[in-house]
Amino acid sequence: MTASYRWVQWNKHKRVYDLTIGIACLAFLGVFVGVGMATHGAPSDISPPLLVLRGLAVLAVVLLHVILLIGPLARLSDRFAPLLYNRRHLGVTFFFVALGHGLIAFLYYGGFGVRNPASAVLDGYSSFGSISGFPFEILGFLALLIFFVMAATSHDFWLANLTPRVWKAIHMGVYVAYALVVLHVVLGALQSERSPVFAVSLVVGIALVVTLHTVAGWREWRRDRLGIASDAGWIDACAADELVVDEGRVVALEGGERIAVFRTDEGVIAMTNTCSHQGGPLGEGKIVGGCVTCPWHGYQYRPNDGQSPPPYTEKLPTYNVRIVDGRVQIQSEANEAGALTTPARVIDSEGAAG
Repeated sequence: MTASYRWVQWNKHKRVYDLTIGIACLAFLGVFVGVGMATHGAPSDISPPLLVLRGLAVLAVVLLHVILLIGPLARLSDRFAPLLYNRRHLGVTFFFVALGHGLIAFLYYGGFGVRNPASAVLDGYSSFGSISGFPFEILGFLALLIFFVMAATSHDFWLANLTPRVWKAIHMGVYVAYALVVLHVVLGALQSERSPVFAVSLVVGIALVVTLHTVAGWREWRRDRLGIASDAGWIDACAADELVVDEGRVVALEGGERIAVFRTDEGVIAMTNTCSHQGGPLGEGKIVGGCVTCPWHGYQYRPNDGQSPPPYTEKLPTYNVRIVDGRVQIQSEANEAGALTTPARVIDSEGAAG
């Protein structure tokens, strides 16, 4: 979270994250090409450019599956939250890997003659209605266009200026692009691949993506379905002594609205659970440096009024809180964004307030 836009706001975590990605990608390509050259001897020699082409393709598919799995894994366990923190870096890396594969394929198969490379690549495909004759390259190209738009708009500058809702809608296109990539592989590489390894790996990857998204979605739906009904405009959230100082808890209202509840040194406060950045779950975060901190990307808000500390200008709706017979009660109607609230004091068994 920064007050001014920069290409990359580096910190130790991001350096380690990006360095790990870079080393892992280079190691993957090195092993793939090395093993390929060692196992594909005469008379079935495969040229190094073709091995790099295939290696980039496999790496791109692996990275895409990892990216799609990080989201549901982070919803199921906060141990995966560090991977989510800079997932956009991984996404941009994936785009350049996929772009490299596309460029090499374009030049390798269409760049050695006098014809236009695009027509040379697509020549020989007779029908959109047959598996063997389908121009699968078009599917990969369309997917690459979607990934380009996502990579080009990944910076917070676009998130702020397009608005989070529009930005999120654009980036949900990853699922359309994923379907195109799967069809690109099935109608392309798998048609000539005799080994079942790649086909089985793709099926396993698809199954993981579908299963984890389904499980995470079902858990979120179940939480909303079991939301707490209000009584005379107030909901009974939890026992005050269940709250840990500086740690959050998510409370779901009947109807699906979620509230983040925190206990500070001053008392108990509540604000909307939805971070203004990318909709992160604030109630799954902590209070760091006196501010409620989103576990996804570190956006911060002051506990008492839901405003980001200066010079930031983000504001979130807050909720009035009271303690009745040791129970935390939250008014079901939210205050205006940025409205100041008074923390509800907690009286412990020894009569001390906090």
